[in-house]
Amino acid sequence: MAHFTATEMELNLIKVYDPTLLSSSKVYQINGTLSRYLGDEGSIQHPQYVFVPLPNQRKKASFRLNRNKLMTRCYEVEGMVYEKPVVQDNSQQLQLF
Repeated sequence: MAHFTATEMELNLIKVYDPTLLSSSKVYQINGTLSRYLGDEGSIQHPQYVFVPLPNQRKKASFRLNRNKLMTRCYEVEGMVYEKPVVQDNSQQLQLF
């Protein structure tokens, strides 16, 4: 489960103008979906920016935005940080006699 440092009721959105400032630890709102940045693909002339929706969002599949769509649809959610879920290994090893 992801942990956030802001509540959804008080979202301050900051328009993303510079793709070099994208970070995998920040949360972005794209077309109403809270997402995190995975990385970029494509060529230098035609980069594609890859995002994945956070858990409990309507959209489930990762998606790509080109530079123009990134500039018009992507907003950083101020104060919201994505932290990787911690995996706890509470399983027990079965022994065969």
